[in-house]
Amino acid sequence: MKIEKTTRLVRYEHLNHHDTLFAGRLSEWFVESCFISAAKATGKPESLVCLEILDFIVRKPAKGGDLIDFRSFVARTGKSSLIVYCSVTGMDGSTTAEGFITFVCLDDDGRPSPHGISLDDPISPEESAIRLRADRMFRSSLEGR
Repeated sequence: MKIEKTTRLVRYEHLNHHDTLFAGRLSEWFVESCFISAAKATGKPESLVCLEILDFIVRKPAKGGDLIDFRSFVARTGKSSLIVYCSVTGMDGSTTAEGFITFVCLDDDGRPSPHGISLDDPISPEESAIRLRADRMFRSSLEGR
């Protein structure tokens, strides 16, 4: 598992009327972090499109001046799709938010295109659990279509 890490400083202009990080800004950073993982994994950022955000939940607010860390990695692959997991942690190490995003690789004509990624075996029980969650969401998403 290749983990991509980014850190953000929560500034005054990122706050909502409760003086906590605006969920829209957090979501933007979350999508960006997941995209970075997908782009590095495929080596083809120009071919990626975001299909859906899955199970994104904010568990704890971040405040102005906080540093928040984003850890993301590819948790599931299909032929042309990949699901990326991201966890967001605060300075105290507690989880601020987490969730998954499905990306699809497209060819020049806009049709799904194989990405050629295969995942190594999980290296920890945590990674195994995250992959299982991603697989369940993928299957559930297919049933809803």
